[in-house]
Amino acid sequence: MRFTRPFPSRRALLGTLGLLALPARAFAAPAATAPAADAEVWPRALPVPGGVARLSLGPAATRPEAFAGDVPLLVVGDAREWTAVVGIALAAEPGTAHIKVRLPDGSSRPVGYRIAAKRYAEQQLKVSPRTVDLSPEDQARFERERAHQQGVMATFTEPDPAVHASLRMQVPTPGRRSSSFGLRRVFNGQARNPHSGMDIAAPTGTPVVAPLPGRVIDTGDYFFNGNTVWLDHGGGLLTMVCHLSQITVQVGDVLRTGEPLGAVGATGRATGPHLHWGVMLNRAMVDPALFLPN
Repeated sequence: MRFTRPFPSRRALLGTLGLLALPARAFAAPAATAPAADAEVWPRALPVPGGVARLSLGPAATRPEAFAGDVPLLVVGDAREWTAVVGIALAAEPGTAHIKVRLPDGSSRPVGYRIAAKRYAEQQLKVSPRTVDLSPEDQARFERERAHQQGVMATFTEPDPAVHASLRMQVPTPGRRSSSFGLRRVFNGQARNPHSGMDIAAPTGTPVVAPLPGRVIDTGDYFFNGNTVWLDHGGGLLTMVCHLSQITVQVGDVLRTGEPLGAVGATGRATGPHLHWGVMLNRAMVDPALFLPN
């Protein structure tokens, strides 16, 4: 799979994708939001912390370049209509936000939108004390792993039309969704970062598959995440699966949707066998449920 070809022709739905883009002169007035009218548009628009905004960029002969700060964004569509698909970080403040679209002369124009408030529930968890109050050795390991994974999360390759014709994903493993995205987690009485993925309860050894075509860009056994695989789907869209009992792929492998990459386990900081599935857009973890039909 290569991420170097232009996007295929596909008419984006202006005004029904959850958000409307604003011309630069109207940037002070954020776009109104509306539910997507086409159930086949993935991911669904939900402009809240941890959600996704779909912003119309209008027509252009070639795919525009768009950025959230300095981070490049996924842009889908064709010459008749382009759409920026923007991941909104869980830490984002509700209110007015904007992206930048680079113009042919090198300047940029802002495209504004509004982030709505969303309150997530709280979850109390009991885990091994050593995974909450880290020893100096474990803290040093965590810092090394965090620096490495920040590099992984910065991956941006050119979009592949075979992948981005539809961003509807397959659930990586069957099972009950045991923990919702965005939960404010309290481990052994100590508050920690919100839950940034979807947990799926399944027995150890249950196969785990690729949710979308992609390239394996990282594998490893990490302190918190356990056995982990990262996939690059192009355009800053990444997925990760954690706590695996085994990994059956290597960095550089190219997978089709549904191809196996490992098996469910309980490695790392886990209360029992399950799969943690994360979806990242422009370096922001977003709700995987927005990529699923239900």
